[in-house]
Amino acid sequence: MSLPVSLLLSRWNVGGIRALGALVSLSLAGCSGGETKVMSLAELSGRTLTYALTDVDDEETPDAQGAHRFTVSYSVVDGPCSRFADDVTATLNGQPMTLVPGGASDVGGRADACENSRAYFNYDPGAWSREPVGDITVQLQDATQTVRLVLQGAKAKRRFAFQGEGTPDKLRVGQTYTFLWEPASEVPGPVSVVLMREGGRAPGTLTATQEGGKVGITIPTTTPQANHLLSLEASLAGIVRECSGVASCDGTVFHSEDFVIAVVP
Repeated sequence: MSLPVSLLLSRWNVGGIRALGALVSLSLAGCSGGETKVMSLAELSGRTLTYALTDVDDEETPDAQGAHRFTVSYSVVDGPCSRFADDVTATLNGQPMTLVPGGASDVGGRADACENSRAYFNYDPGAWSREPVGDITVQLQDATQTVRLVLQGAKAKRRFAFQGEGTPDKLRVGQTYTFLWEPASEVPGPVSVVLMREGGRAPGTLTATQEGGKVGITIPTTTPQANHLLSLEASLAGIVRECSGVASCDGTVFHSEDFVIAVVP
């Protein structure tokens, strides 16, 4: 089923692109006087390395920039903004990552803003879906230090798999439906479920029941018989197997997925 233009525009007005919003909030923070200092990885070793795996299957913009991305970012602390030295390299499972050196920035009109020193990798969701679940190993290196982050089982394409009879493109009012987070070895945090009607001005949040990775939703009997966009999203903390060359490693795995559905009696 194709998504009607009116539903796309309604959803854009309400939410925008979730993946890009999450990445922007990650990259900016305050610094001292808008100054930039080139720092080696050894000089950055006292900071936290934050990781973010974004897996957004957006019906409106399935190939949006940053929708399927893994990012590692150095925390910002009081003092000059950090900037990677020219010899820094970064890889994810041996493949080169894109480096963003960081430094003082006036994005958003803030003269004292810092853009985090970070690296990211845009993965192919189709390839990750076909390949077996595996670890993610990130390595940053320069002449002074090697930084390693290993996340157990993080290389996986997440999805909400529809369970039971029928298909997720046609749901009946008053009935309960179940979706299963995959991979099944993971248990996400609370799953948020939003239903937006075609032409509707605002989405409605549905009450969900969750048992492990299974989430059950009931289509309210008052739901209009029309096309809707059903959105499910959740996050979880990864399992850090190795974190070396920095003070600590912390982060989240986020997945959201849209289903275009027809609500029927």
